Amino acid sequence: QVHLVESGGGLVQPGGSLRLSCAASGSIFRINDMGWYRQAPGKERELVATITSSGTTNYADSAKGRCTISREDAKNTVYLQINSLKPEDTAVYYCNAVVTTTWSRTYNYWGQGTQVTVSS
Repeated sequence: QVHLVESGGGLVQPGGSLRLSCAASGSIFRINDMGWYRQAPGKERELVATITSSGTTNYADSAKGRCTISREDAKNTVYLQINSLKPEDTAVYYCNAVVTTTWSRTYNYWGQGTQVTVSS
């Protein structure tokens, strides 16, 4: 089994910054793509950013210029730096990872989510 645990969410004022972290643990042979998604109340889950195992990144238009995704493979961790936060960034942020397990099967895993609230 593989577990993803997010941290770093919270309440922040507009214009502020947050750094989200997501650590993977368990029966990991290799972590392939990793990413961050978010879901606002009453809306569908949407992509924020992804990063491949080779470091290639992809961002949603709403994230370009304000978000930076990075990963630290030695720690099986992916990060999301969000700057210039806006009230519309308020959502539950979910970590996603495509993991090849030690029994040679590849699965798509999700974390439990971390709440980000942007409000004055």
